[in-house]
Amino acid sequence: MARWAWGYLVAATVVLGAGQGAAQTLELRMSDLAPSPVPGLLIAPNLELPEGEMPEAASTQPLGASLLNSYVAQGRSAGFAGLLYENRDRDHSTLPRERFPGLTFLTYAPELKKGDWDYGLAGRVAIGLPLIGNSSTALTGGMTPRSQPRYAMTIEPGPEVAYFQYKSNSLYVYPEHRDHDDRDLFPANWPYCVISQGSSSSDKPFMDALLMTLAAFSTETRARLEEEGLIAPTLQMILRRNLEDVNRDADYLTARAHPTVFDGNDIRPERMIAQAADMQPGDIPPMVRLWVEKEDFASSAGLLGRGEQLFTTPSAIARIWRDFAWEREMVVDAGQTKDPNGRPLQFHWRVVRGEPGKVIIEPEDEEGRRARIRIAWHDDFLVPGQRPGATSSRLTSRVDIAVFADNGVNISAPAFISVVFPTQQQRTYEADEDGAMRLISLDYDAESRGAPYDPILFWSAPWVDRFHYDSEGQLTGWTRDEGGEKREFDATGQPVSGESVSYRIADHEQNKVVIGDN
Repeated sequence: MARWAWGYLVAATVVLGAGQGAAQTLELRMSDLAPSPVPGLLIAPNLELPEGEMPEAASTQPLGASLLNSYVAQGRSAGFAGLLYENRDRDHSTLPRERFPGLTFLTYAPELKKGDWDYGLAGRVAIGLPLIGNSSTALTGGMTPRSQPRYAMTIEPGPEVAYFQYKSNSLYVYPEHRDHDDRDLFPANWPYCVISQGSSSSDKPFMDALLMTLAAFSTETRARLEEEGLIAPTLQMILRRNLEDVNRDADYLTARAHPTVFDGNDIRPERMIAQAADMQPGDIPPMVRLWVEKEDFASSAGLLGRGEQLFTTPSAIARIWRDFAWEREMVVDAGQTKDPNGRPLQFHWRVVRGEPGKVIIEPEDEEGRRARIRIAWHDDFLVPGQRPGATSSRLTSRVDIAVFADNGVNISAPAFISVVFPTQQQRTYEADEDGAMRLISLDYDAESRGAPYDPILFWSAPWVDRFHYDSEGQLTGWTRDEGGEKREFDATGQPVSGESVSYRIADHEQNKVVIGDN
C-alpha cells in the first residue's frame, strides 16, 4: 500500500455542487491539537462546545423534522445542542444552518486553512465529540483518480485513521463519484464512513438524516454512546436497519442492508429518528472487533511478491488475492467484542457478496465468536440487486463477509471481511484427476484487452503464462508467451535456459517503473 500523500491529495481534490448560512461556530486551532496513537493523526482532546440554543429542528427541516420536534418537546430527545457538524468542501455542499438550531459548526483557524486541513478527506484530525461531517469532493487528476473513501482505503494510514475516527464518535459522508457506476471499484467494504451514490450533493440526504437521528437520542443514551465511543457504529446500524425494504432483523442480516454505496432514495429518516428515540442506555449494541487468528493470505505472493494484506483494522479487514491458488482460508475471531452493558452476545456471519458455493463459513463455537472461512477464486460477477427480486448490471470483483454481534435487544453494525480479486487478469483453472482445481493459464495483459484495474493495487504485463504440473500435481514451471516469443521458467520463476531478459512493469504504487530480470 502506498503512503499517505497530502500534497497529492490537495492538488488533485476538486469540488463536486453549494450552500451558505450562519450559526454558532467552534474554531479549531493548532494549539488545540495533540498527538494520537495513529502516526500522522492529531486529536483535539479538550475542545468544548459553546452553549447550544433551543434544541429543536426548524420547521423548514426535511422529512422527519416534525417527528424530531415532537420528541424534543416531550423531553424524549436531546436535540442538536452538544452536536458538531464539519463541512470539508468549503461550503460547497453544506447544510443550511438555520435548519439546525443548537448545532455547532466546526471551522478551522487561518493557520490550518493555509495547509488545507479543512478540505477534502478527513485524515489529519480526530475531534472526539459527536460529529457528522462531509466532503463533496473527489480526486480527479493524475493517474489514479478516485473518490475520497477509495483513496482512504488504498493509502497508508488511511484505514487506521478511518477506524480511529469511527471509534471517536465521528461519522463522515462522501460521494462515490464514478467509483460505483457500471463497476464497483472499491477494494473493500467498511462501516467507517457513509458513501453516497452519485457526485455533488448526493451526500446531503444522509447528512440531514444522520444529524436528526443523532439529535433524537435521549440525553442519557447519547451520553452513554459518547462515553463508549459507539456513536458512529450505532448510527451505522440505524441507517442500515431502516433502509427501504429492510423491515425485520432477517432483512438486516442480508446484502440488502449492507451495500458498499448507499442510494439516498433508500433512506427512511422518520424510522431512523424513531429507533434512536426509543433506544435506552442499556440497549446499546457493541462495536464488533475482529482478529485474524490465521490465514493463507501472505506478506509476499504472486509474480511480483507483493503483500496480500491490504489492511487489518478491528471492524474492517481487507485482503488482495495475488496467489495462484484456487482456494484460500482464514480463521477469524470476534471474541474481543464486548457488550457495553455486559449482555451475552451471539454472532452472525453472513456472506453479503460472493458467488453461491464459493464462500463457506464454518462457526467454531456455539456463540459464533470464531469462524473458519474458505473462499474460492471469483471471476467478475454481478453485484446482487439491492431490492428483492431486482437485478443489477454493476460488476464486482470482491467478496464481502459481514459479522454482527447480537445482544438480544439490538444487532450491531457490521464489521467486514473483504477479499478483492485481480480480475483484470484472465485466469483459467481446471480440475486434476483427483478433482483439485489448479491454475492452467494466466493472461496478465490487461492493458491490451482494455480491462479496468486499480493501478495502485494491481498491474499489467504483456504476456501469458501457461503452467505445468508433475504426476503428483506439483507445479514444475510455466511457459511464458510474450507476443509469440516463448520462454520456459521453473517453479521458482527462474529461466530454464537462455539469458535473462529485462521486463518493465508500471508500478503506480511506488510511482515508478520496475525494471527486473526474468
